[in-house]
Amino acid sequence: MLRRIPIIFGLGLLLAITSACTNKKVQNPLANVGSKQPDKVLFDRAMDALKHNRFDVARMTLQTLINTYPDSEFIARAKLAVADSWYDEGGATALTQAEIEYRDFETFFPNMPEAAEAQLKIANIHYQQMEKADRDFTHAMHAEEEYRQMIMQYPDSKLVPEAKQRLMEVQEVLADREFRVGRFYYLRQSYPAAIARLHTLSDHYPLFSQADEALYLLGQSYESEITLLRQRRLNETAKARMIEEFTKGAAEAYSRIITRYPVMDRAEDAKRRLEALHRPVPRPTKAAVAQNTKEIESRHDTGFVGQLMGNFRKHPDVAQSTKVGEPTLVDPTPMSATDVVQQATRAMAGPAAAGSGKNGVSVETLGTGAPPPNEAAPRSDAPAATTENSAALAAADNAGTAAAGGAAAPADNSAAAPASGDSAGPTPAAGELVPNASANANELKPNVAPDGTQTLPPPPQVNEIQNGDPSQAAQPATDGKPGDSASSQDKDQNQEVDLPVASSKHKKKKGLRKIVPF
Repeated sequence: MLRRIPIIFGLGLLLAITSACTNKKVQNPLANVGSKQPDKVLFDRAMDALKHNRFDVARMTLQTLINTYPDSEFIARAKLAVADSWYDEGGATALTQAEIEYRDFETFFPNMPEAAEAQLKIANIHYQQMEKADRDFTHAMHAEEEYRQMIMQYPDSKLVPEAKQRLMEVQEVLADREFRVGRFYYLRQSYPAAIARLHTLSDHYPLFSQADEALYLLGQSYESEITLLRQRRLNETAKARMIEEFTKGAAEAYSRIITRYPVMDRAEDAKRRLEALHRPVPRPTKAAVAQNTKEIESRHDTGFVGQLMGNFRKHPDVAQSTKVGEPTLVDPTPMSATDVVQQATRAMAGPAAAGSGKNGVSVETLGTGAPPPNEAAPRSDAPAATTENSAALAAADNAGTAAAGGAAAPADNSAAAPASGDSAGPTPAAGELVPNASANANELKPNVAPDGTQTLPPPPQVNEIQNGDPSQAAQPATDGKPGDSASSQDKDQNQEVDLPVASSKHKKKKGLRKIVPF
């Protein structure tokens, strides 16, 4: 009996093991018993491929999920994962494709919490490709724009602090670029361009690590303009106005250093320059001192090794960017070199031209009161004007002649009145231009003097040759022979005139003539 117990126990154990190996669990897809959803299976496979950096496999699996199950609950996460696969792969081409995928995700799912993450990664794409301040700044400008859009479009997102910190780093690079350009113009003595760059820098990027140096160069540029202006030969009044304008700009730059950056290095230099310009020195507030102190303490210095290795890197060094404060989200109106010159020109012109810089339309008022009624249109059968109107016309003509420097005509118009025998037309109204001609356009008057003698002979007709006219001497001689005489020439001319015109060639040569009948 004792021998049978171990045998029975062994047989039972063997039967249990055999049944466990041969009895498989039956899966019924219709009843969905013990099975997973196919879209979930595809999504898990894609996530596993992403974890092992098999980006092509992950994108193909996710694209299959998107195309096969468009109504799946994993569609949004699948599209975001496709963009993440391009983002994690890296490279210029992959990052460009990732930006496109993230923008598509924002378009289709703008209200999801992941939309802020997609916008942040778009900005990070340009941040990763950002170059140093002295190189191409295209990606830096795009990164600044995308970070600003993320902060303003998703203000309640938990990713906003990260976006603000990255934005301050990007603005540090852009401010460094503007500072380099402004200092270049200052060293080349192109002071209007330097003023425009440095003034724009101080307004756009107040958290710049060298903001005090930029403002100090701005004041120095204004003072250099004053030095050059004193060497020019200009009107003393206009020169004094321009010097006052430039002195005002320099004092504002130095005062801003003291009030906004009182702990930085250029604060003492700014005080000395204000005293030299005989301008009041402002006192900074405790809040400004505390804020500037926090900004300085939040910055980090790059060691010698870091600076040496930075020469071989494409990405800029952003260790000097501040970690406190709020970045600039909206840029103020920038200043150009043309604006600086125009401002100086308006200052030179004085207060009278202060408003001329603005584009506007001025209206000149000629008179007050209601306008006079419209006059009736002139008619040919209207009666003659009165004597008062004629006198007014003569007075107006005399005034115009005197203003032009000529002799004034007499006010009495009796000498200019027509004779009794002549038919006088209507007298023109006051202010009307009168032609210097006879009233009757068809009247022909001979050149006869008042005593009845003819002063000048009537002008000869164009198509008529008169015999015995002294002007015939101007006709060309026949051949210049000594036997010829004036009578023979007249005879020949008379015979030539009596000849009938035979051909058009002869007419063209001799011109049109009056045909005398035989």
